[in-house]
Amino acid sequence: MLAYFMQFSINMLVPIGLCSFIGYLIDEKLGTSCFFVILFFVGALAGFRNIYILVKKVTKKPDEENNSDDSKDR
Repeated sequence: MLAYFMQFSINMLVPIGLCSFIGYLIDEKLGTSCFFVILFFVGALAGFRNIYILVKKVTKKPDEENNSDDSKDR
């Protein structure tokens, strides 16, 4: 359970941190103040998407995994 919690945290914080940092650098270079906010929200959306995909993988039923594996082999 701790591993899932850590994976959720990393999947949420990394996109937010990277996008915010890039937005900060762009704002410093151009002398603006809007890119940080915009890229922060882009990072948050990317983080939520990552969490959604991870939750779908974790909660997948075993019979669905077998069916999807069989269809890939064909």
